[in-house]
Amino acid sequence: MGLGLTEWLVILVIVVLLFGARKLPELAHSMGSSVQAFKKGMKEGAEDTTKDKAKPQDDSTADHGSGSGSGHNGAAH
Repeated sequence: MGLGLTEWLVILVIVVLLFGARKLPELAHSMGSSVQAFKKGMKEGAEDTTKDKAKPQDDSTADHGSGSGSGHNGAAH
């Protein structure tokens, strides 16, 4: 059940009465800028997630020593 032509005209008349004819272009510009900023943010967010998936994990926490963590090589003194 969509809106017909008559309903859209009534909505348009109400919007013009509420905001005034002078404010409508400014309001349309603001909405357009907001939509562009939103789309840009979504695009940047998608690029960031694809970069994160492509980047290998840094294995700096891996233990490359003897495993004891005591600082010596395990040889008897």
